[in-house]
Amino acid sequence: MKVLVTGAQGQLGRALAAACPPGVSMMALGRDRLDIGQAGDVHRVIGGEAPDLVINAAAYTAVDRAEAEPELAMRLNGAAPGWLATAARAVGARFVHVSSDFVFDGTRASPYPPDAPPNPLSVYGRSKLEGERAVLAAHPDALVVRTAWVHDGQGRNFVRTMLGLMQTREEVRVVCDQLGTPTHAPSLARAIWGLVAAEAKGVFHWTDAGVASWYDFAVAIQEEGLALGLLDRAVPVRPIRTADYPTPARRPACAILDKEASWRLLGPARHWRVELRSALAALAAARAPA
Repeated sequence: MKVLVTGAQGQLGRALAAACPPGVSMMALGRDRLDIGQAGDVHRVIGGEAPDLVINAAAYTAVDRAEAEPELAMRLNGAAPGWLATAARAVGARFVHVSSDFVFDGTRASPYPPDAPPNPLSVYGRSKLEGERAVLAAHPDALVVRTAWVHDGQGRNFVRTMLGLMQTREEVRVVCDQLGTPTHAPSLARAIWGLVAAEAKGVFHWTDAGVASWYDFAVAIQEEGLALGLLDRAVPVRPIRTADYPTPARRPACAILDKEASWRLLGPARHWRVELRSALAALAAARAPA
């Protein structure tokens, strides 16, 4: 099977490459080889390569900056996935698109099932919802995988940010009233490959197991970082309210995703704390002297 993956330099793109199943010929393309924001480029590359499967792991991810760049966010997250899905269908390829818990408003008292009515609060959330709709309209057999709070040991993400702050500041203040589920990029990548193998289509949810606030996540990062030698001191981690840390984009307060359908197919995910330990252990190994 020939697979084309967008967003090769991103944390999910790297994880998809690392978890690529045997017998799959994977072509991972970064922006230098495929600019998903250009419809002509999308159709030229996918038409020329004629893959059996396209996985869109590319996205505009700057949640707050999207409030000032709505046209760019909508182009990359809203229009581009539709162009990719259309091009994939034209060559007879299956299509997988990755979306976000930000399509929900976070006011539900229980986990959001895949068919829950969306109500995004931000430009970023609206752009991700627009992308989902464009994909499903262009390619009826497409697979949309919603996830949340993705991290790995590389790139720009909450885990790396917290480690940096804990090394340089005397205390760290972190929001405690936004709840979600951290998701290790390799866990998400394995799930995507598993859903592909199961020939899933429609909307599915995948995160690691469990629930946390950003404060809980930060506390765990410090504890695991100290245990693995990534941090050499503990600093106070102070819980604060969302109102104490205003941001340009509104975020869902409790956007827990219901994973029952995907877990029935693949088995349950590991707890987010176990996956965090795995991510930090890999980072510690990479930093160890040869």
